[in-house]
Amino acid sequence: MDARTPFGQSYYPPIPTPFTKRMRTNLLWQLLRFVVINVKILRMVRKH
Repeated sequence: MDARTPFGQSYYPPIPTPFTKRMRTNLLWQLLRFVVINVKILRMVRKH
């Protein structure tokens, strides 16, 4: 049986920490992640 009760604390998803919220809205961090992900994709495309 499922131990969760409707509208109980365990029913809702976890709330992001202030640090996580700050990183999600930081444009420099987003730019860095964008570059890193694109480099990974380019490496993968070059191999195949």
